[in-house]
Amino acid sequence: MESKVIQIDQVGGPENMKYRSVNLPEPGKGQVILKHENIGLNYIDIMQRSGKHPISFKNFPATLGMEGAGTIEVIGEDVEGLNVGDKVSHCMNIGAYSERMLIDANKLILLDKNTPLEIAAACTLQGLTAQYLLHESWKLEPGQTVLVHAAAGGVGLILSQWAKHIGATVIGTVGTEEKSEYAKKNGCDYTILYSKQDFSNKVKEFTEGRGVNVIYDAIGKDTFNKGLTCLAERGRIVCYGFASGPIEPVDISQIRSFSGSIATGALLTYTKNHLERQKNADQLFNLINKAVLKININQKYSLEDAEVAHRELAGRKTIGSSILIP
Repeated sequence: MESKVIQIDQVGGPENMKYRSVNLPEPGKGQVILKHENIGLNYIDIMQRSGKHPISFKNFPATLGMEGAGTIEVIGEDVEGLNVGDKVSHCMNIGAYSERMLIDANKLILLDKNTPLEIAAACTLQGLTAQYLLHESWKLEPGQTVLVHAAAGGVGLILSQWAKHIGATVIGTVGTEEKSEYAKKNGCDYTILYSKQDFSNKVKEFTEGRGVNVIYDAIGKDTFNKGLTCLAERGRIVCYGFASGPIEPVDISQIRSFSGSIATGALLTYTKNHLERQKNADQLFNLINKAVLKININQKYSLEDAEVAHRELAGRKTIGSSILIP
């Protein structure tokens, strides 16, 4: 069975991405062929393409992508609980930049019939990231205050809305005035324009010197150490990404005096067990279907134009979520 894909023959810049046709084998035991209707675009894709992510490619040519949604087209032997035509999504599975994908059935998330596939493709990875950040890395409680870096990005918008729904005060950092207004419409009580304002000083201003209970930081090198200076007593900074580069070694004596803590996050550890993954996804999509969380798909690209999508995402020209369409 033929499939259009985006592949690279070596790590490097977006110009290395190639639009090709490949032939898929028949599904083996426990496998299915998934026909993607929509594909998620995430910063992890850029990190992998450039060779800067721990989950690296071992063999080339390699198909990019870590998230998608569609319908099951062919089922192999010993697949239980899934049928041809079922709507499913998945994330943290390399090879999603494809019209069709051979994938283990136990890596799929079964979707409610009311969940649009483009919504699932845009938010399975980002939404499950927000889920573990809010419920595992730090158990957010009503009345607490959070700082969300990149609040107008895909994860940031979901985090901000979900934190507000829980009952927190939400402060978000953004890059432009346009993104500031957008973030305020999607959960943020306050925004900080990081290109013009010192976010640590503004956090202290907004909190009357107390600081925030938790910081959700996907930026890394450029924001981490300054973040430590605006934590409240017993506060925690959660680093779940490193868009600006890896974090340098930390002297924990900086936060010992106020019992601060540091946590890390990696979605892969929360998606390995299919029961946990399905439970967390059901929680996410239930809130989406109830309109508690709004998924903002503001950019749509054809799969063939994935290079353009990567350049715009890396250049911070996107707002909210983006999808690729095979």
